[in-house]
Amino acid sequence: MSKTLTLRIDDKTYSAIAKQAKTENRSLANFVETAVKAHIQESAFLDDVEMADILSHEHLVKRLRQGSKDARARKGIVIG
Repeated sequence: MSKTLTLRIDDKTYSAIAKQAKTENRSLANFVETAVKAHIQESAFLDDVEMADILSHEHLVKRLRQGSKDARARKGIVIG
């Protein structure tokens, strides 16, 4: 079910958003919703530098693999 969101922004920001929405032939609401979804999705993943740092720690990688294996086998408990 859709929800309504009221948002207060300054005139300069509004103009920039409206201009970009028009350029992309989108409604203002659709442009904002799409931009927010893209930001959420992008921030949910690691960049290459972060991933390289994680993979450089052998003990951590070993524990992550074991945890994944245990989860697939439904081994352990869920702490909520």
